[in-house]
Amino acid sequence: MGAAGVIVFGATCTPHTSPIAFPYPDRQTWADRVDWTAARAESARTLSEYVQVNTANPPGNEVLGAAYLTDLFTREGIETTSWEFAPGRTNLVARLRADKPSEAPLCLLSHIDVVTAEPERWTHPPFSGLIDEQGMIWGRGTMDMKGIGVIEALSLVWLKRLGVPLRRDVIVLAVGDEEVDNQGAQDLADHHWQEIGCSQLLNEGGLGVKGALFDDLTTFAVSFTEKGALWARMVATGEPGHGSTPLPDSAPARLTQALERLRARDPKVTIHPQLQRFLSAVGDKVGGVTGAVLKSPWATRELAGPKLLANPLSAATVTNTINVTGFGGAEKPNVVPSKVWAQLDIRMLPGVTSKDMLVELNGLVEGIDGISFEVISDSPAVESTTDDALFRALLNHLQVAYPDAAVGPFVMMGSTDSTILRPLGVHAYGFAPFVFTQDELKGFHGDDERISTDNLVQGLKVLFGVVLETSALGGVQAAAATE
Repeated sequence: MGAAGVIVFGATCTPHTSPIAFPYPDRQTWADRVDWTAARAESARTLSEYVQVNTANPPGNEVLGAAYLTDLFTREGIETTSWEFAPGRTNLVARLRADKPSEAPLCLLSHIDVVTAEPERWTHPPFSGLIDEQGMIWGRGTMDMKGIGVIEALSLVWLKRLGVPLRRDVIVLAVGDEEVDNQGAQDLADHHWQEIGCSQLLNEGGLGVKGALFDDLTTFAVSFTEKGALWARMVATGEPGHGSTPLPDSAPARLTQALERLRARDPKVTIHPQLQRFLSAVGDKVGGVTGAVLKSPWATRELAGPKLLANPLSAATVTNTINVTGFGGAEKPNVVPSKVWAQLDIRMLPGVTSKDMLVELNGLVEGIDGISFEVISDSPAVESTTDDALFRALLNHLQVAYPDAAVGPFVMMGSTDSTILRPLGVHAYGFAPFVFTQDELKGFHGDDERISTDNLVQGLKVLFGVVLETSALGGVQAAAATE
């Protein structure tokens, strides 16, 4: 998961507000029929139970999580299908069909698996699903991403309960193995996507953060692309020998020299036009000189660029990054090997290819003998257009729900299952309608992962509104007229 707020200026601001009206207020009348007090209790209980289903990956055991969701949907009379892609590992599809669909389906995607946890480091056991006296729900997956899975599932449930007439099918996809090898999404792409047939998809990848840019400002990012990933080895070869004798032309010496070149690299700041749109939205909120800087592409690059680079997370959104993640080749302390290597995780901004990065890498180590690069895998960045009715609805509903927040498009530095599905032509967006504090964000893949019940039900309200706008045939009065 990537965090929405990543540029830390550490100042305060006086927010300017500019709420946006719903473009289809008649469709929102369905939301007025939801018993939100009951929905609040139901969403908390459902997430608590779902967290108690241990789907830590490895090994995953997503079949257990799929069974829990299948029971939930079956009780509501919603059609479900499961596909096993490996023993004990399952993808679930729940579909609510339109009578006469006029558009391709909308997909709501989540992953069933969660990362592992160290119970001794947690305030409450990571798979307890404890709901404390303050309404905080504790457990692995509450943020990443069973919380999103629950509000997606309950959005489908409430469409069914209310009998909302649909102009398109709405599909919930719950997949396995996102956290390790993306086998679940890959299986859908390879074997089932024609049957699913979504044109638009919501997934993880963007969220709200308090105080990330300015102390009293909430920022909401919606991702439309993820950086490309090039995994490679920087290989050094040289003269072998005994460890007691320094060898200037040894493979380790050459690798050390090359690594120093990488460390001294001065990356170029490149602000994607859509990311600039997000920064401009921040500028609208803060006003003054700082706001003027953020609203100007040139000023943002030249004046705010150093601040962006000073923070590792914000630097990752505006540069191509080269990160050393491991080493290999040495076997015994007293033997100088003829070949050693460093493992590199290289993330590329949209528009940058692996060929471009390999040219840069070779340029950085020019003049050092015995250095070469071996590509392990290459996954280019794929963008979804922001000129899209669903994307506009996401920004609109977030701005209405959080009028004091800055809302805009975002380039995600990590990767999700969307990287597998975007090449199939689906417009995929990262959208988690929750707001987290800086302290709460530490729970992503860390200790004490948790979400408040208030946060959860507010997210359900926002998501349900988006689904109504983009998939409902009309409002309550329109439906009554056809009965």
